[in-house]
Amino acid sequence: MPTRRRNWKRYLLVLVGPALLVGVLVFLKFSQMAKGEEAERMGPPPESVSSAAVLAQTWEETLPSVGTVTGVKGVDLSTDSPGRVTRIHFDSGDVVKQGQLLVELDASVERAQLGAARSDRDLARVNLQRSRALFAQNVIPRAQLDSDQAALEAAERNIAALEAAIERKMVRAPFAGKLGIREVDLGEYLSAGTRATVLEAPGQVFVDFSLPQADFGRVKAGMPVRVEIEGGGTLEGAVTAVEPALEEMTRSLRLRASVPNEKDRLRPGMFVNVSVVLPTRKDVVIVPVTAVVHAPYGDSVFVVEDKKPGTPGASKTPAGKPIKTARQQFVRIGQARGDFVAVSEGLRAGQVVVSAGAFKLRNGSPIVVDNRLKQEPSLSPRPENR
Repeated sequence: MPTRRRNWKRYLLVLVGPALLVGVLVFLKFSQMAKGEEAERMGPPPESVSSAAVLAQTWEETLPSVGTVTGVKGVDLSTDSPGRVTRIHFDSGDVVKQGQLLVELDASVERAQLGAARSDRDLARVNLQRSRALFAQNVIPRAQLDSDQAALEAAERNIAALEAAIERKMVRAPFAGKLGIREVDLGEYLSAGTRATVLEAPGQVFVDFSLPQADFGRVKAGMPVRVEIEGGGTLEGAVTAVEPALEEMTRSLRLRASVPNEKDRLRPGMFVNVSVVLPTRKDVVIVPVTAVVHAPYGDSVFVVEDKKPGTPGASKTPAGKPIKTARQQFVRIGQARGDFVAVSEGLRAGQVVVSAGAFKLRNGSPIVVDNRLKQEPSLSPRPENR
């Protein structure tokens, strides 16, 4: 009898155990399905972004370009004749006056010849004086007087030639300005044309730049220009020259602007941004540069909109903030200025766009706007130099 009971319990365990296991698995399956349906109904979690309003402004119309700074007066100071450096009268970076002596080359041979030429001149002068007295007494013929006169003139010309040869071995400043780095040393032998240093005049500088062929009729001499120095502010100038012909290779128009070099902030060879300011103004719609998403298929922004009724997903976060929708809008952008860029197509003033965090969004993404840490864009930003 006890044996039959044990067998009955064993059969019951074999039958009930699998049924219980199947029931647990079915319960877990339906629980996961319910959670999935709930997650699908709630939608994906919203992304946290910053927003900015689309603004309408009136901008002055400009023609932007890239320019190179050149000196109004800038020369390489070099020697006219070969020779060995005997004296140097300047240091790198010195401010010099016009005509100031900078470098002397060895001219000992020329100086010796100059001394002999001066002796010959003195002798020729004495001979001429004697010949004039004798000619007045009809002692010598006219030809002798003319010969002595020519000898004196030849001696004086020989002296002038030697003095010029000595001067060619002197390097002087052709105008007042600031010297560059000294490139010669005492005792060094220099060939003709060897550069000793550079000289730049202070004050005004030129900025050379180019514009496309389409802008040929829009610019003329005298128009104001704005020169932006990277990390150094803005300077005002004016167009002083317009090339009458276009460059054949690039079909671009070359221009030159004159800019006052305030506080010596512009140096020849510098790269600068140049804008020719036109007399007209235009109305523009602008957004922060950070709001534009660049892609191979076009530029776009994400417009912040309220969720439409019946849209899946929650309408508020657990903290009570409203959940909105980011709608992707393709745009055509124009000129940039400071932290803003003009939008010529796709937006209207008053709309709100995502200004930070747009890179992680797609069309229709749920978002939560959080502007607590947003940095305000500016038309003329002045970032700190850290």
